Amino acid sequence: MIAELNRLVALVEDHLTDDLDVASMASGLGTTEYHLRRMFSSLAGMPLSEYVRRRRMTVAAADVLGEGDLLGIAVRYGYGSTEAFGRAFRSVHGVRPSDMRRDGGPLRTQPQIRFRLTVEGNTTMDARITDRPDFRLIGYAARVPLIHEGINPHIHAHIASIPAQEHSRLKELSNTEPAGLLQVSADVDPDYTEGSDLTYLHGVAVTEDTGVPDGLDAMEVPAGTWAVFRTEGHYPAALQSAWAATATEWFPSHPWRLRPGPSIVTILDRSDDFSTATSELWLPVERA
Repeated sequence: MIAELNRLVALVEDHLTDDLDVASMASGLGTTEYHLRRMFSSLAGMPLSEYVRRRRMTVAAADVLGEGDLLGIAVRYGYGSTEAFGRAFRSVHGVRPSDMRRDGGPLRTQPQIRFRLTVEGNTTMDARITDRPDFRLIGYAARVPLIHEGINPHIHAHIASIPAQEHSRLKELSNTEPAGLLQVSADVDPDYTEGSDLTYLHGVAVTEDTGVPDGLDAMEVPAGTWAVFRTEGHYPAALQSAWAATATEWFPSHPWRLRPGPSIVTILDRSDDFSTATSELWLPVERA
């Protein structure tokens, strides 16, 4: 995966003034757009689209400091007007193109990214691969913003709004793996952009032929393969660290890649105050 990401960066560099067809690039690299975008954002710390914009504006600054027509420069970098180009330029450099041309700066550079795999050998990831038939997720769903670190207050508020007796009812409905009460994230932005909306469902997994009780939301999950990662420790820090490590350590070392589908967390055990927990992270995968 590291080699593919570096080849992607090289392709981006060769096509900074073109419309980038990420799907075709991913196919040419022997992977999928979904997996490529997720791995890029996880390892680079920014979405691929944001990296492309920053690199374009970094290179465009040299043209702006020249004597070319600003509209021509805007069109060259894929913008239909100087206003649209100016907004993108200012978001990176903090000034309008005309101000930079007049003052000679400031220049804020986005260097070309290089990915390297560093093997520390001090973290063991407890993972298993399992094939699951079609199943259904039922529970209470809400649209919430994505937050990478710490407790998501929007999810916390959503769970708190569910009557206490409903948690017990949901547990009784659970009849297949993943077992128990589940934290489900679906419809996630492929770039995994902080603040982007996702669908969060607090519920349980049931067999495909189980009906959906009145008042509950449902997600249909097709048959497929899952990578299951077991974590123990401070909650949610240990879980979030394991999630990040799947991109930095596990996927680069194994012949699997992410496929579209919900990610699921099940809490196997926890302390009374929920400060620590043993959990499983279920990620939908396919052979690379």
